Amino acid sequence: MINQIQKKILILALYAGEIMLRSGAEIYRVEDTVTRICKACNIPYAEVFATTTGIFVSVDDGSEHSDMHTFLKRIHSSSIDLEKISKINQFSRNFATNEFSVEEGMQMLKDINRSFQFSFLWRVLGAGMIASFFTLMLGGLFSDFLASFAIGILTYFVTIFLERLQLNLFIKDFCSCAVVALLALLFSKIGLGHNPHLIIIGSIMIFLPGVSITNAVRDSLTGDLVSGLSRAMEAILVAIAIAAGVGLVLKIFGAIGGVY
Repeated sequence: MINQIQKKILILALYAGEIMLRSGAEIYRVEDTVTRICKACNIPYAEVFATTTGIFVSVDDGSEHSDMHTFLKRIHSSSIDLEKISKINQFSRNFATNEFSVEEGMQMLKDINRSFQFSFLWRVLGAGMIASFFTLMLGGLFSDFLASFAIGILTYFVTIFLERLQLNLFIKDFCSCAVVALLALLFSKIGLGHNPHLIIIGSIMIFLPGVSITNAVRDSLTGDLVSGLSRAMEAILVAIAIAAGVGLVLKIFGAIGGVY
């Protein structure tokens, strides 16, 4: 039977893995981090199995007649935060080589989980700049650049609002991209943009599941086929949600006689 200290270590390791999975880390990296923390605290046997929606950890004290204990951590949502993944990765290495207490380690993880690399203002401006410069790169005029910048910022606020409603990822992307298409058509009609097609394409770039596709390939190549397939399916469904959101608005606009 595991003691209270080992139980705290497991909670610490699972929390580190949870932050990494919620931040979009690859499966092998999550499993390596959880295993590294357990081994650093002298848990003789720790077997970790992670998927995109949960982490399973089995521990044993290594004796012949000991009982094995299995712990499960359910992951309900995820996003992309490469900075947190890097910090947790570095934390696991520091924890293994330094004499941090479990309480100190837990506090460090909580600080990492609450941290933001950029302020809210920079993130809002970043969304606008991504949308506008993609539009410019695709051949948009300066008026399209300005329209995409405004749409990128407005859509970022819409996305934050939808996240607070805790909507499903696919519904959130569907609604956000529908707003993008609606604003692009509106801006073009009132003369704040020239080409609504380029504005829409540039503005939906922030929603494309590029990291999910990359992680799906990396998980598959490292043998985590279940996670690779689930990430690939997630990327496909997100792409469908984006296309459906834009397509629905364009279809309705065309049906009521609009020209774009």
